[in-house]
Amino acid sequence: MKKILAKTVIKLFGWKTSIIESDDIKKCVMIAAPHTSNWDFVFTLATFWKHDIKFRFFIKDNYTKIFILGYFFKKVGAIGVDRSSNKNLVEFAADLLKEKKELVVLVPAEGTRSYVEKWKTGFYHIAKLAEVPIALGFLDYAKKEAGVGELIHTTDSLEDDFEKIQEFYKNIKGKHPKLYNPKIR
Repeated sequence: MKKILAKTVIKLFGWKTSIIESDDIKKCVMIAAPHTSNWDFVFTLATFWKHDIKFRFFIKDNYTKIFILGYFFKKVGAIGVDRSSNKNLVEFAADLLKEKKELVVLVPAEGTRSYVEKWKTGFYHIAKLAEVPIALGFLDYAKKEAGVGELIHTTDSLEDDFEKIQEFYKNIKGKHPKLYNPKIR
């Protein structure tokens, strides 16, 4: 049922999907970028359902506490996070990845739909700690294409790794391009 709904949404809105071929995509940290609109959730969910990608994502815990909406978010993979607390989200996510055979932890690197000066780097530290690759998930509104374009295996050079990631995202357009900054550092 989810797959039929996903294909319908993608076709109805005139989008296409593109997922790289790799077994590593079944267990990774995936960047979700650009993240400039609530529509990003719809197209991401449809893409993942279409391609049978099991994923979890972090969301403000307020959203998971709202009666019916909270149930929906949890059902589609949301993990509520109390942003006022100092809990170690990086360790929590890495432990989640270590204990599962297949899991994609989806991280909107900007951390918000608003403009930011630079990305948050938790995605990188989660991948490094869990010893899994970083998948470069994207939503390109200019091309109406959603998917996963590359896998980055972290190295000992954070700068080199970030350079590869920024190179990938430099020409991808969010729904609201003025709200997107592909700058990591």
